[in-house]
Amino acid sequence: MSTVRLYDTIGATYTVTRRTDPRIAARIWAALGDARTVLNVGAGTGCYEPPDRDVLAIEPSALMRSQRPPHSAPCVAGSAEHLPFGDETFDAAMAVFTLHHWQDPIAGLREMRRVARRVVVLLFDTSDPSLFWLNRDYLPEFAALRAVRVLASVSDLADAIGARLDPVAIPWDCEDGFHEAYWRRPEAYLDERVRRNVSVWHGVGPDVEQRAVHSLRRDLASGRWVERNSEILDLDAAELGARLLIA
Repeated sequence: MSTVRLYDTIGATYTVTRRTDPRIAARIWAALGDARTVLNVGAGTGCYEPPDRDVLAIEPSALMRSQRPPHSAPCVAGSAEHLPFGDETFDAAMAVFTLHHWQDPIAGLREMRRVARRVVVLLFDTSDPSLFWLNRDYLPEFAALRAVRVLASVSDLADAIGARLDPVAIPWDCEDGFHEAYWRRPEAYLDERVRRNVSVWHGVGPDVEQRAVHSLRRDLASGRWVERNSEILDLDAAELGARLLIA
C-alpha cells in the first residue's frame, strides 16, 4: 500500500496519540543547527516542526494535511522522491518517522540533500528487531514488514548521502505514541486507540494483532511480562534503535 493510501486509511485519529515529545524535539532542533529555513518532508500533522524557524511542510496524504493545527507551517502536497524545489532552496531539510514509508528512500534522501544544505532525519535502526520486547516476544512478524527491511539497512541509507548516525534514547514516559514509545508501559499496547495510530499494526494484519494483544494481556495478568523484562523497569530511557541521520 502506498504511503498516501496507508495514511488516508489509518490517519483519521492520528493526533489522539501522536504528538511532539519535547526531549526528542530538542535533539532534532539542535541537529538543525543555525538553519533558519526548514523543509519538513513527509510532515504529517506537523509534529516536531520547530516553532522559531521558517518552516515549509510537504506531505502526500490529504487526510494528514487536514489535521495540521490552524497555525502550523504551510503545507503542500508532494513526495520525498520528487521535491518541487531548486537546489539549496532551504538551510535544512528534516524528516521524522517517515522514511520507511517512502517508495525509494535513497532517492528521497538525495532529494533532501539537493534542496537543503543540511539534512536531519529521525528513524529507527531495525537490524535487530529483538531489541524491543514487543517484537521479540509477541510480534515476530515485525521483521518481515517492508518498512522494517528498509530500516534494517540504515547504514546504507546514511552512506548514500554521507551522513552520520547518532543514537536517541527513548524516555520511559515518551509523549509521542510511536511503536516503541510505551516500552515501560506495556498496558498501553492493549489500547486500540494506541495501536490504530501505528502503522506496524496495520502491516501485520488483524489476526496477528489480536493474537499479540491476547498474549500480552495474559502475560501481564500472570506476571510473566514482569519476569521477562524486570531489567527495564527502573530505566528512565532506553536504547531501542532510534537514530538521527545527520548530513
